[in-house]
Amino acid sequence: MTDDFEDLKNRLRKFAQARDWEQFHNPKNLAMALIVEAAELTEHFQWLTPEQATSLPEQQKKEVALEMADILIYLSRLSDQLDIDLFAVTNEKIAINEQRFPPEKVMGDQDKYIKKSL
Repeated sequence: MTDDFEDLKNRLRKFAQARDWEQFHNPKNLAMALIVEAAELTEHFQWLTPEQATSLPEQQKKEVALEMADILIYLSRLSDQLDIDLFAVTNEKIAINEQRFPPEKVMGDQDKYIKKSL
């Protein structure tokens, strides 16, 4: 999977370079574009019930998938620009979350147990 992600980053870098878009792909602009795409994804779910959100019609599911792809593209470009190994840091963050939220303290509870100890 890591090799696939490196291939994706390289493909996206070449795509941007071929269009002289590297000048626009600075961390600030990429982070802003990422938020815009996340908002576009959110629009698909805005007024749906949880049941409707998990059973989207095929066309809407395709649109959601394309928004998710846009998010991955900008996140990939941002990690490339900042020279961040997104897979490594994601695994690090998961390990942190496993320590912060042990199952025996948070099982089935939507509130993070840290709030309860305040």
